[in-house]
Amino acid sequence: MQLGKSTREAFGLALAELGARDPDIVVLDGDVNNSTRTEYFARRFPERFFNVGIAESNMVSIAGGLASCGKKPWLASFAAFVMCNAFDQLRMSVAFPRLDVKVVGSHAGISIGEDGPSQMGIEDIALACALPHFVVVVPADEVSTRWMVQALAAHRGPAYLRVGRPNVPVVYDRAVCLQLGERPLRLGKAVPLRTGTDVTLIANGLMVAAALQAAERLAREGIEARVLDMHTVKPLDEDAVVQAARETGRIVVAEEHLPYGGLGSVVAQCVARHAPVPMRFVALPDTYAESGKPEELLAKYGLTADHIVQAARELVCQPA
Repeated sequence: MQLGKSTREAFGLALAELGARDPDIVVLDGDVNNSTRTEYFARRFPERFFNVGIAESNMVSIAGGLASCGKKPWLASFAAFVMCNAFDQLRMSVAFPRLDVKVVGSHAGISIGEDGPSQMGIEDIALACALPHFVVVVPADEVSTRWMVQALAAHRGPAYLRVGRPNVPVVYDRAVCLQLGERPLRLGKAVPLRTGTDVTLIANGLMVAAALQAAERLAREGIEARVLDMHTVKPLDEDAVVQAARETGRIVVAEEHLPYGGLGSVVAQCVARHAPVPMRFVALPDTYAESGKPEELLAKYGLTADHIVQAARELVCQPA
């Protein structure tokens, strides 16, 4: 797969395009606009951009006030800062009144690399999913990020969009888009990227590309893996999960997040309720990482195609 832009870059460009179409969109940032890429919006629409400074709680409260006055605020900071530091304000100033505020957590996961654990958002999906009424989205590449920004702009209500720092492979290239009919992704609807009958690989974020790579390797071993891009963690596409469980009988979930409260937990709840099958989970262990090169950290903490292959083999080859 060809390497494309980072999802944070795609978000920033898409947000600036939205601003040109909708004068009610306003953007707030926690003094990291050159990292979150809200700088593109700020350059084009400085009168609608607010740098709140390193004060994420205040930023969320301001966004809530703007939304209650009829504006359409998007706020951005590092995932660890906005979700962990400002959770109470997200709870009471956005989720409880069910305001139309879009929250963007950039530099999520351990793939930010050298910045280290203090800036690695690894709990953010669990926190976002815990907020009532929130839609939670984790796009896989620059193309799906652009589609998801557009979809979230059309959605009325609170939402969390997770984007990352590194450049990532293009999953939705021209061939895939043609196969899908070039229809934009829909919130709450998983995308089947590969068919298979032996095991299903469910992933989001940068782990989607890893899942596709794993499926290719498994195919050479005679194991046909279905691949689902579960870009929307909440609301989960339960129909796709149940269908996969019933048709393949095994599920591996891969995500760049702690194993508790993220995509794996949500999928497991669905499977337990509707179609219990054996499962494996490829996620960050119950620990914080450290500073290092992104590819080395992903390998050390078990977030690669090799680890997905190993999990799938365990399921397919285990005694009945």
